[in-house]
Amino acid sequence: MTRHIEFARLHNFRDVGGYLTDEGLQVRWRRLYRSASLHLLSGEDLDRFEALGVRTVIDLRHPEEIDRRGRAPHGPRYHNLSVEHRFWNVRDDYSPEAGVARFFADRYLEVSRDGWAELAAALTVIADAGNAPVVVHCAAGKDRTGVLVALVLRLLGVPEEDVVTDYALTGLARSRQVAYWEREHPGEPLPWEGYGEAPAEAMRLFLAELGPVRDYCARTLGVNESVMAALKSHLLENPDIQRFSG
Repeated sequence: MTRHIEFARLHNFRDVGGYLTDEGLQVRWRRLYRSASLHLLSGEDLDRFEALGVRTVIDLRHPEEIDRRGRAPHGPRYHNLSVEHRFWNVRDDYSPEAGVARFFADRYLEVSRDGWAELAAALTVIADAGNAPVVVHCAAGKDRTGVLVALVLRLLGVPEEDVVTDYALTGLARSRQVAYWEREHPGEPLPWEGYGEAPAEAMRLFLAELGPVRDYCARTLGVNESVMAALKSHLLENPDIQRFSG
């Protein structure tokens, strides 16, 4: 199986499967994907996307972003769940002394507090086996998407360090994200020094300060045991089953 799925225009599309849990089970491949904004799909990219058989798209962007940029293809079921309730203010909130990772972690904690209803709805959609395969995306597929995917993986029992690693893989797409910015804003400098970065420490700080993910999802999001059980039921398998299934 290949984690990174290449598209000509769409960057940072990858499979969330393959990680092992603390119980020795494996996250199933080709059931949950994470991506940058799907409005970039066209031509051969769209054909490749449709070949994945995606049934459901969870778009975490602001409605204003969708109005400005467009949305995913109209074939899959579509949910717009805007988890970010306040726009970033890099000028006032970013401190070079505290660093890029601290800035990101603080924004992710804001999402966890402000976007609780949308995060709960997204987890419920992902937990429904009939919706799979599901693609979760925001603009870059890094921050809002990173928060939701981290919650899913931790609920499945994927070790925290593997969740951090999965988040940090987005850093491999930074050059493509920067190139996209430069095409969209010719002659303009990047918005700030952390643009497109995905430092592992950001996710590590976020998870440490959020606390046990299962408790957060139960108490803050109101996600019940049946939803958590459903996530495990269709997103986990014995790795031996896959190995010998052909």
